[in-house]
Amino acid sequence: MAIHITEAAAQKINEIIQKDRPEATGMRIAIQGGGCAGMSYMFDFALAPDAKLDRVFEENGAKVVVDKKSYLFLNGTTLNYSDGLNGGFKLDNPNVKATCGCGESFTV
Repeated sequence: MAIHITEAAAQKINEIIQKDRPEATGMRIAIQGGGCAGMSYMFDFALAPDAKLDRVFEENGAKVVVDKKSYLFLNGTTLNYSDGLNGGFKLDNPNVKATCGCGESFTV
């Protein structure tokens, strides 16, 4: 399986890199401990993926970098982007078993 990147997410990633982060090679997604449900997502931009520690996924002309530990929880996830109210990057993660009330953290 892999991390999937929708066309809308790819366009936004490339737009941000081109405009604000030209040194970045792609978006980094990681899992970190925290939140009321135990885990939360972290988004950043990757400068240079580490061949030993990271997995790189490319789809629709954009790259997503995930460390191998986070990949265990993100395998099969789709990254999307939408504008508007409550817009932004969204992860459709099939591994999530429950989320907290505010939707900021989850358990697997």
